[in-house]
Amino acid sequence: MANGRVCTGFSMPWVAKYTESGGAVSYSGGIPLARGVDVTLSIEGSGDNNFYADNVLAETDTQAFSSGTLTLTVDGLKDAAMKFITGVTTTQAVAVSGSTVTFDVYDDQASVPYVGVGFIARYMEAGTTTYVPIIIRKCKFSDPEITAATQEESIDWQTQSLEATVLRDDTSNHAWRMIGAAQSTEAAAYNAIKAVLTASA
Repeated sequence: MANGRVCTGFSMPWVAKYTESGGAVSYSGGIPLARGVDVTLSIEGSGDNNFYADNVLAETDTQAFSSGTLTLTVDGLKDAAMKFITGVTTTQAVAVSGSTVTFDVYDDQASVPYVGVGFIARYMEAGTTTYVPIIIRKCKFSDPEITAATQEESIDWQTQSLEATVLRDDTSNHAWRMIGAAQSTEAAAYNAIKAVLTASA
């Protein structure tokens, strides 16, 4: 087989509430986030610690992950997923022309939760397609922006960008990312994500 594989897709973002107690981490309430369009995980560190001797670089200590940013582009959040990642709990019912419209109210009662996020990266190698489950163990989403544009002569397919701060988790080894073994089907990779993001560690 060729020495390498090519990424050909991104799908199935999943989110679950993160909870820590005495160094034990657990996840609950997992739901599909939306349909995936693209994803970027940007890593931040404190920089390499270099030592020079005899006027040259003699040793270097590559610094470990300190934080990061997860940017997900999705088709668009449904109400349940929006409330899940923003922590909104207040609703207000408004009477309109004989019916009732319910609004989600963004107020001081909202508490943005820490969450775990999983998604699938699809790869091709020597004509064979595989699916890799990837999990970001602890992150917190910023309040998503709302953007919309009027339709012109044809539909402009508009997506939604979500940004989350990535942190190390609260286990003894302070894990932050998990990359699973390549699976032969998307369903198998999806089931692996859901298995982790409903479990304790």
